[in-house]
Amino acid sequence: MPKEELLVHPFPPIFDKNSRILILGTIPSVASRQNQFYYGHPQNRFWKVLSAVLETRLPETIQEKKELLLSHGIALWDVLASCRIELSKDSSIREPVANDFSPILENARICAVYANGKTAGNLYRKLAYPRTGIPCTILPSTSPANASYHLDKLTEAWMVIRENL
Repeated sequence: MPKEELLVHPFPPIFDKNSRILILGTIPSVASRQNQFYYGHPQNRFWKVLSAVLETRLPETIQEKKELLLSHGIALWDVLASCRIELSKDSSIREPVANDFSPILENARICAVYANGKTAGNLYRKLAYPRTGIPCTILPSTSPANASYHLDKLTEAWMVIRENL
């Protein structure tokens, strides 16, 4: 049986002064940590969905992914700074500690926050919203565990981010 571990968030947020929306996951998965960047699991549809919503080609390298985000006014991070978790199972999260969003909010023009999945959204509302005061829109998760949403349905749901770009 996999063992629970204390996970401290390994990546800095991606943002600049022109970022207008903030997209939040929960905390990087095992595959993302191995690949050293957000949404690194080959079956996670985040980059496919985002490139479809933005009508751009699919980024392949970490640098291309950063450029895609920043060129469209998107900041990317995760709700949690640390937690106890078993592998990549959001359902196993214990002792969650929220990231400090003030560096992003003080240096960018964030007008909307979107959560990639219910767990990220619920954790944001509970742990971060009281400090940020910015409501969060929960979008369907791009995780391969969310098999009920095929790519077209995910892309359609995620089109809402265009309202603030």
